[in-house]
Amino acid sequence: MSSKGNSVPEITRSLGAEDAARVRRVLEGGIKIPPQPRVLDEMRRMMNRQEYDVRRLARTIQQDPGLSAMLFKVVGNAAYRQHQPFETIEQILHAVGVKQTFNLVQAIALIDAGTPTADKRIYEAFWSRSQAVGQLAMLVAEERVAVCNIFADQAYLAGIFHACGVPLLLQRFSSYGMELRLATPGHWVDWREEDRKFNTDHAVVGYLVARHWCLPGFICDAIRHQHALADLGDHEARSMVAILALAIDIHARDQRIPNPEWDEVRNVLLPELGLDEESLPEFIDVVLERFNHATHV
Repeated sequence: MSSKGNSVPEITRSLGAEDAARVRRVLEGGIKIPPQPRVLDEMRRMMNRQEYDVRRLARTIQQDPGLSAMLFKVVGNAAYRQHQPFETIEQILHAVGVKQTFNLVQAIALIDAGTPTADKRIYEAFWSRSQAVGQLAMLVAEERVAVCNIFADQAYLAGIFHACGVPLLLQRFSSYGMELRLATPGHWVDWREEDRKFNTDHAVVGYLVARHWCLPGFICDAIRHQHALADLGDHEARSMVAILALAIDIHARDQRIPNPEWDEVRNVLLPELGLDEESLPEFIDVVLERFNHATHV
């Protein structure tokens, strides 16, 4: 692992003994955490020094044309409809905010840093799903910000990173994609099956990546506990996990694929987001309408 960001010993100390052992086993297998691009390193140094010069930050982002283009695409999402249209990076920084833009850049940078697997279909399906969940989480958060105090950029960051352990496990285990049937359209990782067959899970590995990329602690925790909402209690990450779980379910509904975890979490998730069974269908319709509008403009 690169020396930048959190070290492996520091990260594993923050985990329980079982999770720490799982992370060590995966890393010993030769997995390489994707490095952060130079633009992100430069932005983080400026943020740490509290240098919020919008012109300088904009010039830094513009060093990476692909990242800049994707940033315009993301802020074209309906969650930022009150600020549009954007014509320059400086306008984005002014309207969205420096810290919020930095969160968006982190999420976009992970997409660019991903390493294609032997089966490009799996890789493309993975990132398509991650970006959709990120966009949906952003919209859910924007709709429920008064209840959850989670902001759109934070939810997008969590949505993009929530399954980022999957590509690393594809690298580590040659049979991972085949055994979990990831090349099958509409099929996604069953974390229980993943744990049974490989003695690890993408949530633990994703937590490791998130810590290494210096994401906010509650987002790292949400990635780690994304399948444990019912057991979280009064945890700082609880609302973020609920937003992720609902975004994943909305994505499943939109794709007309099953989501076996929904029935396990709905009774905990709905009150956490200030929703109920009666208001849920209309809420989902609103989110999907905004999502489909943003992805087709």
